[in-house]
Amino acid sequence: MDTDIDRSEVAPRDEYTHGHHESVVRTHAWRTVANSAEYLIPHLQPGALVLDVGSGPGSITIDIARRVDPAPVRGVDASAQIVAQAAGLAADNGVHNVEFAVDDAYRLDAEDDTYDVVHAHQVLQHLGRPEDALREFRRVLKPGGVAGVRDVDYGGVIWYPLVPALDKWLDVYRRVHVWNGGDPLAGRTLKHWAVNAGFSRVDVSASVWLFSSPAEREWWGGSWAERAVESTFAAHAIESGHADWGDLKEIAAGWREWAAHDDGWLLMPHGEIIAHG
Repeated sequence: MDTDIDRSEVAPRDEYTHGHHESVVRTHAWRTVANSAEYLIPHLQPGALVLDVGSGPGSITIDIARRVDPAPVRGVDASAQIVAQAAGLAADNGVHNVEFAVDDAYRLDAEDDTYDVVHAHQVLQHLGRPEDALREFRRVLKPGGVAGVRDVDYGGVIWYPLVPALDKWLDVYRRVHVWNGGDPLAGRTLKHWAVNAGFSRVDVSASVWLFSSPAEREWWGGSWAERAVESTFAAHAIESGHADWGDLKEIAAGWREWAAHDDGWLLMPHGEIIAHG
């Protein structure tokens, strides 16, 4: 973690920084195996038993289910609201080899040696005890199974043009993320956590999200303009004292300004691991 963020600010909780405002869920539902879990594709063979931890609105989970069919896939999340939404998406798409349930990443409702693959996308960054979660992933993996984990690293996010309000956004976001007990630099730490959690081998890779086209800028910038003033992030930013209403309105305007630039682009780096049980 950066030394410029005081770890004493961390709340004694695992609190999800983004929440489940429509602007958040909308961006999460864009995610697929192709754009968010490509590194895992070699392990998604037909018949593989997969547990997706922190499955959110279910778009990646459903994509996984199509790839491993006819094997059943289980997606779990801490939010009953988002679990119900994911189940509805699966039904709407006619994908029947997937189920969604409320569960706890630290105490999974599964026997030892159950799954071939445990997947977690953008999950460990929000947990106060990521190594404990990884130990739980390892517990439910079959011998020879793998955990596939991908997390962003906010220490490497870059954009153009250099809109000053986005500098404020990144500083406030990282501080709120830490205040909630998470680690906004998780991408670079995944291998370390997995080694400490006892995995026998950890293969690493990296990939990026890049938003540049007019549609991508409108979608991503518009989403964050809403999040900045309407989502749980906004409430936490004010509650923690890291921003006031004026700061949040400035950040929202900054996102709209960035999205309006024809030459605008934004890159988000991700660390990825395949951890062998």
